[in-house]
Amino acid sequence: MKAQIITIGDELLIGQTVDTNSAWMGSELSSLGFDVCRRISIHDLRLDILDVLAEVSGKSDVVLITGGLGPTSDDITKQTLCEFFKTKLVTDHEVLDMIEEMYKQRNWPMNENNRRQAEVPEACRVLKNRAGTAPGIWFEKDKTIFVSMPGVPHEMKHIMNEHILPELKKRFSSQAIIHKNIMTYGIGEASLAEILTGFEETLPKELKLAYLPASGIIKLRLTATGQDKRYLNTIMTEQIKKLYTTIPELIFAEDEESFEMVIGNLLKENGKTISTAESCTGGRIASMLTSIPGSSQYFKGSVIAYDNSIKTDVLGVSQEILEKFGAVSRETVEKMAEGARSLLKTDYAVATSGIAGPDGGNELKPVGTVCIAVSSPSGTISEKRRFGNERIANINRFSIAALHLVWRQITCQ
Repeated sequence: MKAQIITIGDELLIGQTVDTNSAWMGSELSSLGFDVCRRISIHDLRLDILDVLAEVSGKSDVVLITGGLGPTSDDITKQTLCEFFKTKLVTDHEVLDMIEEMYKQRNWPMNENNRRQAEVPEACRVLKNRAGTAPGIWFEKDKTIFVSMPGVPHEMKHIMNEHILPELKKRFSSQAIIHKNIMTYGIGEASLAEILTGFEETLPKELKLAYLPASGIIKLRLTATGQDKRYLNTIMTEQIKKLYTTIPELIFAEDEESFEMVIGNLLKENGKTISTAESCTGGRIASMLTSIPGSSQYFKGSVIAYDNSIKTDVLGVSQEILEKFGAVSRETVEKMAEGARSLLKTDYAVATSGIAGPDGGNELKPVGTVCIAVSSPSGTISEKRRFGNERIANINRFSIAALHLVWRQITCQ
């Protein structure tokens, strides 16, 4: 079973709007056993829409389309669908009644543009939209199901959940597709692929391995496809066990768990607390830790020691250490971590000091250099790392590296 996704809108192509619709639809289709073989984004142009519809027709079982169903002049999807499917627009009075009732309840004035939302292609199946005004539109041609939906995410999801996904479940005998993600850190993609060469070569034919890197974290996605779900689960479990024996020191979580989630769970399980002392990361680590629901159980607070005076006056880093080793040094961050742990009375404290860029570096400490320390009841550990030249990316990489060091310190005790 194959599916394709088409998103319509100039705002997607020029970066004004991030296309989250495709990711969500792709995930839902995949869970039903569809192979999502292509995602296409195109202009709000009649010829572009007609060309792509002709291109995908008959080549997939399902084509999902979002965008261009609004009430303004640049929303041309309905008219173009009429042209492609050789039909015309007519008013659907049930849809019109729904729109009028919605506007009445909200005490909004209606105009002709709003009423035009009730116009639908005569030959389509109308999918009611109780989350908005533009209905979904269902066509079938050349053994392909075409469904056009509004581009507003919550409206699209409503129509998908209410109408489309239940219908697709009925129509298609779903083959099973199982995804499992193994989260790794501490090695480059090419090196990891080299280590896993033997593992990949012996994978059962039903399994595929993909490498998905981001900010130093590499997500290993195992995908199992077939008819026998029980068998797929069995071989998936076997291969995951093999991964744990092959790269045990690199795996920190499964599925979509982040370092901050894993650390939070470990701290809660053990009744421990944590604080941060941040210079170059500017509170990013604290933000990541507190983004997890329930983090108030283990996160005490943070000191943003951007200026050296805060390092000395608040965290207790001596002037001698700063003068001898510099602000970006293992010696300094070790004292920062110990100072934060003492000041905020936590079991763990993590500290960072570095050069995020784009300037501020030198030959001995170039841009991208960061020093990280973690203080705990078993002592203080630190490391010096070097990343790239882009400031925002560096701040993120520094923070993830710091959380990795926290994770190492917690799990080794």
